[in-house]
Amino acid sequence: MITDGLLMLGVLLGLSCVLIVLERTTGWKLFKYVPGMVLMYLLCATLNSIGVFGQDEATRAPITEVKNVLLPAMIFLFLFGCDLRKIIKLGPKLLLTMFVASASLFIGMVLVYALFQGALHPEAWKVLGALLASWTGGSANMVAVQDILQAPENIFGYALITDTIMYSVWLMLMFASVAISPRFNRWTKANTAYLDVHAGAAEEEKQPITGTSLAIVAFGAIFVSTLSIWIGGLLPEFGAVVNGTTWSILIVSVLGLVVALTPLGTTAGASEIASLMLFVVIGQIASGSDFSAITEAPLYLLMGVLVLVVHIVIMLAYAKIAKVELFSLAVASTANIGGIASAPVVASAFNRQLVPVGVLFALIGSFIGTFVGLIAAQVMSAL
Repeated sequence: MITDGLLMLGVLLGLSCVLIVLERTTGWKLFKYVPGMVLMYLLCATLNSIGVFGQDEATRAPITEVKNVLLPAMIFLFLFGCDLRKIIKLGPKLLLTMFVASASLFIGMVLVYALFQGALHPEAWKVLGALLASWTGGSANMVAVQDILQAPENIFGYALITDTIMYSVWLMLMFASVAISPRFNRWTKANTAYLDVHAGAAEEEKQPITGTSLAIVAFGAIFVSTLSIWIGGLLPEFGAVVNGTTWSILIVSVLGLVVALTPLGTTAGASEIASLMLFVVIGQIASGSDFSAITEAPLYLLMGVLVLVVHIVIMLAYAKIAKVELFSLAVASTANIGGIASAPVVASAFNRQLVPVGVLFALIGSFIGTFVGLIAAQVMSAL
């Protein structure tokens, strides 16, 4: 058993290193179906379940403190590319489609929770709020909500497993939908001419990662994080949702949007450093998990399927009423459920000229995801 806190932190960092290197250099098919982040969770939870990690507070303290600093820093860095000026240029119809996609997932999660509430853990609303944060933003939003609400670590794994499986299935469906796009657009009587305005907008050329850029994004983000934690601790708390962590996440989110409007927003290495931080955060959460109640996982998977069914019904109704083409629906849906890694890919499957639309949709989700998850959690807690 590991009872030294620094050694435990070292083990989590070592596992992160191995998985990141393997995922990005080997080309193994395993990582196509089970992302490195999910493997990180499964490995750390397994080690904890078999008693490798000590349970006393002294052992857990170092990695908890590290996670508390890395989480706001990670969110701050992920928002560097979220330039509001470019998002506004998408126009009302595309923005409305993104809003409807997020709202439909919100409605679906609340309805499904109300249906299954009696069969769930008393604090399942916290875990489902974290899952919705992922499905309207990304993994960073999921762990932010988990941290704010202190969702039980032993059932947080169900949300992560549900997220991974549903995401994989959904991505396949979105790619398959390209083939029926002309027929779908005839059914909705959609006019695709307005998309020409957004076609061909080339992404900015990436700057090379240097020691200077790494110093700015790594040390600068940690400074902003610690400052936001300090300020957040001074602000008042409201109920179970608005606490010091909520305030610190809000502060770094706003600062991230401000930085995105400046030349600092293009600093190389921001997303790469943020991705490394995400592995450590996931590892800390997983190190407090175990698989003693894994039999509940199928119920969460069923709930995930039902949430997506509600999402489909609402999106189809919206498309028919508003005469929306399949491209917007598919990319907005993928930007919510899949995030920055998959939305541009789905956009390119429809039209390579419209890849920037997928990027901007995903950036919108990365900003709103945490707050959508928190609002839904508050609603579910009141049921």
